[in-house]
Amino acid sequence: MMQSHTLPAAITPETWTGRPIVLVGLMGVGKSTVGRRLAARLKLPFADADHEIEAAAGMPITEIFATYGEAYFRDGERRVIARLIDGTPKVIATGGGAFINDDTRALILADAVSVWLRAHPDILVERVRRRDNRPLLQGRDAGAVLRELARVRDPVYALAQHHVTSRKGPHDLTVSSILEAIGR
Repeated sequence: MMQSHTLPAAITPETWTGRPIVLVGLMGVGKSTVGRRLAARLKLPFADADHEIEAAAGMPITEIFATYGEAYFRDGERRVIARLIDGTPKVIATGGGAFINDDTRALILADAVSVWLRAHPDILVERVRRRDNRPLLQGRDAGAVLRELARVRDPVYALAQHHVTSRKGPHDLTVSSILEAIGR
């Protein structure tokens, strides 16, 4: 049976408030993939903060981490996200650590609609194994790192206005869950 991809009555591309929708959560949860589909469904622009950071720095995130360290990266990340949250309607996917930064989190909570995408660490491990560009996983056990990150970061992610679980299966189901959550 085909699933309908209509928007909940409260949310349509024509009635969206204009506040950016910002997706937060651990690496591998699907912020970029789901974000692109959410933006398409709402007929809004999509921005991937990690790609914007790389464009601004002129180098990949792994190189930024290796050359300048995490603190430097987080400061640049905060500035890029501040530029993206400009009041215009769009969907923004953030890096896994963005919402952990106090200033970045305050900006997102004040000026955007925040959605915590969460998933079981086992699902995240399966997803992150597909790419080798995760600085926090370089040379480490992905499962152990992700379980520890979840333990530390989940209480902070829980400060987001909306919580949506990303499960195995079509990303469109997660998009529908986001639309349902923010439409309330």
